[in-house]
Amino acid sequence: MVQKLDVLQETPSQTAGPYVHIGLMPTYAGNGGYYEEEIGTTPFLDESKAEGEIIEIVGSVFDGTGWAMRDALIESWQCDGNGIFPGQEGADPHFTGHCRFAADAETGEFTLRTVKPAGYKGRGGVASAPHISLWVVARGINIGLNTRIYFEDEDNSSDPLLARIEQRPRVDTLIAKKTGEKTYRFDIRLQGQGETVFLDL
Repeated sequence: MVQKLDVLQETPSQTAGPYVHIGLMPTYAGNGGYYEEEIGTTPFLDESKAEGEIIEIVGSVFDGTGWAMRDALIESWQCDGNGIFPGQEGADPHFTGHCRFAADAETGEFTLRTVKPAGYKGRGGVASAPHISLWVVARGINIGLNTRIYFEDEDNSSDPLLARIEQRPRVDTLIAKKTGEKTYRFDIRLQGQGETVFLDL
């Protein structure tokens, strides 16, 4: 006799990677031909006309053993060089604020080429330091992880989110290090020594 169930059964889950690439970046996953070019792989509609400083951020996503995850996929979201988000009045018409990029299958490194964002005023007029929001998926990650990139050459002292991190040494895990003219390094560590601060959004 089948037992009557009074509650809904939980749907089985699986990790996001590597299947997420097939849907979001099919050419990268080896399934070219769906699009003339991969969707969302640049935040620019016209880079030559975009307002602000063009920068490159290079990094890797490391697992708990220190291994660079070569199947990591990341999406970024940010305001423009004037601190205005796309869709808001006065936003840069040549910049979408969104980018989708993947780690190199051989080296595990990713590169984000974008405009360096300006700070913006959030709720209650509280100013945020310039930052880029990230969403990270890969093998072993059941739910995408949210984090942020801040910049070591900006004043981050009054940022409301950074101020809420009680373990102050961990703030450094959200800071991109300047490596050259208009270039930065930002690594994401999923666990262990130097684990990146992730946000419950």
